[in-house]
Amino acid sequence: MFNIVLHEPEIPNNTGNIGRTCIATHCTLHLIRPLGFDTSEKACRRAGLDYWPRLNPLQHDSFDHYLGSQSPRRLWLFTTKSTRPTLGPSAPRFLPGDHFIFGKETKGLPDHLLARYPDQLLTLPMAQGERSLNLATAVCAVVYLAIDQLLRDGTISLDASARLTNPRTPGA
Repeated sequence: MFNIVLHEPEIPNNTGNIGRTCIATHCTLHLIRPLGFDTSEKACRRAGLDYWPRLNPLQHDSFDHYLGSQSPRRLWLFTTKSTRPTLGPSAPRFLPGDHFIFGKETKGLPDHLLARYPDQLLTLPMAQGERSLNLATAVCAVVYLAIDQLLRDGTISLDASARLTNPRTPGA
């Protein structure tokens, strides 16, 4: 459905939880090195529970390696430094196959990436004075916001048990 790209994630529990979200929503997880942990670490596997063995995250040596191997048609970078919200009239229309890029827990995305993609920067709205959301929370919020858009326009649907149907997209 979507591609979740974690740029140099540091905390295995967050990555494990994000992996679980990816499995539950038919998203592909990309990890851009260096990672702050080994993906075989117990904390990463524990957070992903029995989902982790089915995940098969794609690992890339650098952001440029990721770009070269994936050739994303559309990508969105999530940062607290953006003033364009993911909600409301100025929010973008997400499409199947979009790539959602998130930075490391302690620093976010590097400035050179923000400068490279100024028109693709988005932020999740928060209360005044709050610094940021947990990475796994932010990823989950964005994925379900995007899924809601696709449900509302009929691109995907839910079955009688409220499970996603038509979730996979060629090239996603």
